[in-house]
Amino acid sequence: MSNNKRKSISYAKWGYIFIAPFFIVFIFCSLIPLVSTFYNSFFENYRDGLTQVGPNFVGLENYKKLFTPDNTGNIQVIDYTVNTMIMWVMGAVPQLVVALLLAIFFTANRLNIKGQAFFKTVIYMPNLIMASAFSMLFFTLFSNVGPINQIIQSMTGEVYDFFGKTVSVRSLVAFVNFLMWFGNTTILLMAGIMGIDGSLFEAASIDGATSTQVLFKITLPLLMPIIVYVAITALIGGLQMFDVPQILTAGHGNPNRTSMTLVMYLNNYISTSKNFGMGGAISAIMFIITGALSFVVYKSLVTDDSPKKKVKKSKGAELL
Repeated sequence: MSNNKRKSISYAKWGYIFIAPFFIVFIFCSLIPLVSTFYNSFFENYRDGLTQVGPNFVGLENYKKLFTPDNTGNIQVIDYTVNTMIMWVMGAVPQLVVALLLAIFFTANRLNIKGQAFFKTVIYMPNLIMASAFSMLFFTLFSNVGPINQIIQSMTGEVYDFFGKTVSVRSLVAFVNFLMWFGNTTILLMAGIMGIDGSLFEAASIDGATSTQVLFKITLPLLMPIIVYVAITALIGGLQMFDVPQILTAGHGNPNRTSMTLVMYLNNYISTSKNFGMGGAISAIMFIITGALSFVVYKSLVTDDSPKKKVKKSKGAELL
């Protein structure tokens, strides 16, 4: 063989080396804790005073307890799921609508808005503030002796108990979450709109399309992948809602636990009785609910435009 034969160099291994840290972190920080959570949900494992009970294998008993009605006939895990979803919808829907309007407003070439960098910074800044600090600010503002109630009392002579009524507590939780996250959503949607080929908008303008037609025929369809991503991530974050209602209601979910969320319910088991079995069961249920709702959101927003689907539709139309 010739001594001048070249040695082939394979760079494929570098791809595996670069993605290895992600998989290592994912396995040890996400996958193993997830499997451990499901495993613990089948055990009785809690602290009663100074006595440690378990771990004892109990099968599905923890899940049965979660879905057993309490003294009032209510199933708490269902009630708290409904509470969480209501407050999420109250905050997420305005968040998506306002963020989409602002994204369209700032990316419109016809408007040519000055000082966009300043406005983008101001919009995004609430996302940089800790949720606990934001919650404490609103708790101080809307408490019975806070400045908002002082203004109301000077006008009406009465104090409005914001934290004693279900509507006002849920509205405050939703409003705080809206303020914290609409800026981040705006930036994501702006990036999606700016990624659309500008020639499409120019062609639509030449053809005489109105702004509404451009929005619904070009912008929204091409922006749908980003909207789906934002909606699903907002849903996952909403189901994990904890810090804002925890601080605003001092962890009690007042009034009458109508602002108690699933994670607050989970925290009560973990922080008080160290009941890791029930905590694992609640976490497993949250995982299932999150997956199911994310699938529903995905299927409701994404349309199948694949060639096979189109062929099936055309054949079905011909048969009719």
